[in-house]
Amino acid sequence: MKFLVNAFNQIPPWLQLTVGAILISFSGVYVKIAHVTPVLAGFYRMLFGGIALLLLVLLRRELHLKGGPYLWYGLFCSFWLAVDLILWHFSIHVNGPGLATILANFQVFFMALAGVFMFGEKVSLKLVISIPLALLGLFLVVGIQWERLGGDYKLGVYAGLIAAVCYTLFLLSLRKIQNLEDPLSTAANLTVISFLTAAFLAGDIWRQGGSFQIPDIQSTLALIVYGITSQAIGWLIITRALPKIRASLVGMILLLQPALAFVWDVLFFARPTTLVSLAGITITLAAIYLGVSAKPASPK
Repeated sequence: MKFLVNAFNQIPPWLQLTVGAILISFSGVYVKIAHVTPVLAGFYRMLFGGIALLLLVLLRRELHLKGGPYLWYGLFCSFWLAVDLILWHFSIHVNGPGLATILANFQVFFMALAGVFMFGEKVSLKLVISIPLALLGLFLVVGIQWERLGGDYKLGVYAGLIAAVCYTLFLLSLRKIQNLEDPLSTAANLTVISFLTAAFLAGDIWRQGGSFQIPDIQSTLALIVYGITSQAIGWLIITRALPKIRASLVGMILLLQPALAFVWDVLFFARPTTLVSLAGITITLAAIYLGVSAKPASPK
């Protein structure tokens, strides 16, 4: 294992980031093929991913329990991640992995706006251009046929956009945790947040009287791979590679995640596409790229 890690570390950072983006691009596929509810999919992503991360930090002796601000910010951070996963997974079920992932990546714009209004950052020309461009692209994807779409599909679009807001709150609180005095390592932070988020999702399942049972082998394998590749390996690769790459290249590489998610949706689930919707997807992805290159953001 150590040999593989060392060998991977010798790969150029941009290629490491590419591998991470590709791994995470399959997230929606795993959710779609697992025959479980959106809440249960989120719970097992956090549980299996948290176990994988825990083994890693124990081997590295990086896990140290902290109370006070770490606990409160950790709870706040994990709560919003739990809500985000529920909404995003619902959108995946009704809108497909491609559109749901693109909607969730609107967090790029919410993060940029938070930077302007909360942290006094300057409004960049890229941000001014990217937001209306993204809205135009989204309109071409769903707006033209809005009246003919079913109620669940519309609800999925709203859920995907609200998930982007929740993910923004998660990222802002995660940033606060990482900036506290004597912070934990990235892997240790992700471990704690994974288990706290799993606890919130478990509480929601228990509140609704739901079951934690996974119905079949396909679902079990999909959820295990989802947790390990998306929550553990993918996140770790990306968070380690981000600081080593210039912002414009980060934006271009991370664009692989929503772009490939749409490709997998077409290939694996026969998502119907038109020239207008393809144009809308292209415009939206271009807008997301402008937003990310203006200010790097974490992937979905």
